[in-house]
Amino acid sequence: MNLPVVSSAEMQAAEEAAFARGVTAESLMDEAAAGIARCVSQFFPQPGRCIAFAGKGNNGGDALAAAAILQDLGWEIQLQLAFSETELGELPRKKLATIRRDAARRVRGPLIILDGLLGLGAKPPLREPIRSACREINQLRRERNAFIFALDLPTGLDGDSGDAAEDCVVADCTITIGFPKRGLVADQALDFVGRLEVVPLPDLTPPARTDSGIVATAASLRHLLPRRPFSGYKNQFGRVGVIAGSRGLTGAALLCCSGALRGGAGLVNVFVREDIYPIVAAAAPWEAMVIPVTSYREALERDVAAWAIGPGLGQSHAEEILGLIEEAETPMVIDADALNVLASDMEVLARSRGPRLLTPHPGEMKRLGGDGNESRAGMATKFVEQHRVTLLLKGSRTIVAERGQPLSYNAPGTPAMATGGMGDVLTGVCAALLAQKLSPYDSARLGTWLCARAAEIALCAGAASEQSLLPRDVIEHLGPAFRELQAG
Repeated sequence: MNLPVVSSAEMQAAEEAAFARGVTAESLMDEAAAGIARCVSQFFPQPGRCIAFAGKGNNGGDALAAAAILQDLGWEIQLQLAFSETELGELPRKKLATIRRDAARRVRGPLIILDGLLGLGAKPPLREPIRSACREINQLRRERNAFIFALDLPTGLDGDSGDAAEDCVVADCTITIGFPKRGLVADQALDFVGRLEVVPLPDLTPPARTDSGIVATAASLRHLLPRRPFSGYKNQFGRVGVIAGSRGLTGAALLCCSGALRGGAGLVNVFVREDIYPIVAAAAPWEAMVIPVTSYREALERDVAAWAIGPGLGQSHAEEILGLIEEAETPMVIDADALNVLASDMEVLARSRGPRLLTPHPGEMKRLGGDGNESRAGMATKFVEQHRVTLLLKGSRTIVAERGQPLSYNAPGTPAMATGGMGDVLTGVCAALLAQKLSPYDSARLGTWLCARAAEIALCAGAASEQSLLPRDVIEHLGPAFRELQAG
């Protein structure tokens, strides 16, 4: 099920409707705590030390209930209560009693923080003693490299506007409960929210209609991935045609090609100019076919299920590139230099004979006509109203937009992906999904999730750090990302 982005009032209404049906606040808290513990274990499979910062309301209860579960999993738990035990609400007091107050054990491993100081209803500015607790959390992050999990939303962040109070908690991951909140996907909230995880609560009914978009999660995307029939063969899973690379930029073609192969394409053909053919042919994956051409238009003669055009292509053959964008009848992912060429003649999109998925980063989006003063969501929505395309607007919280579809925000991701070549891999993966007959909208959402989750898996496996992660690490961990999606 797609998880709609909701306002504070809509979230409150969903909870009140559940209570009216007999659902208890404690049952929701227990479900939330179990989801929080699962998320922590996903990022940190080996236990370490957890400091739970808890306020006196139900957000504090979530933190304490989650801490009790983590304690049973082997985590050393330290409590930091913002108020005295006598000031806690009934449920937080009950959850506090489930935590063993043993003498501290020296557990080796990561240091994590659970921020359960304030819930959704709180509004800036921060007041004491909450503000001092927020300062302490941020200090632990700076000085001791603690990983911060904000519960529902970072303390100090407005759940509707995304505006942050002074000393707002800076989270590495926000585990939001029930449904994602509007403020969490606001542009100005990115550095406070970090990675976004949603713990759905089946007892809550989403609002009948919301115009704030949806968040793409594994649960909402899983059904898009088709099971392969036992009798399947390579042509059944689509041929991807990659048009990429130029002198000095052959690596982009290779990364895109590898992304398409690992994305599940049955066949991958890489079309390159003759001057770089020897370089690409020598370095390409064995599974790909590298085909020299004197003109890119020659590629149109091939039977291709989906195209990936642009990575490292250069702009020396602009007319040929525009011709391909216009004349190809099968779906096409347009990226990098193909976008820069397209910016010179946007009318080509109106004449295109097949579906087009555009994958710009912010700089390319600006060249395509995006207004830098507008929110990313507003810019994406306006663009797809003006052009009948699917837009994958890359960024820390990648957005997928298509006319008639809800705006979709990607949940996973890491700043480790801020390095050259990641977009080339994404282009290849999206093209592979298109070749397997997914729609451009679904290919964009699923491809973005897979690449982002593969990056996270590489980091969690110790294969790379935030500083050292490379596109090839993402390629190598696409398999585990697919398996996680299928496993449920």
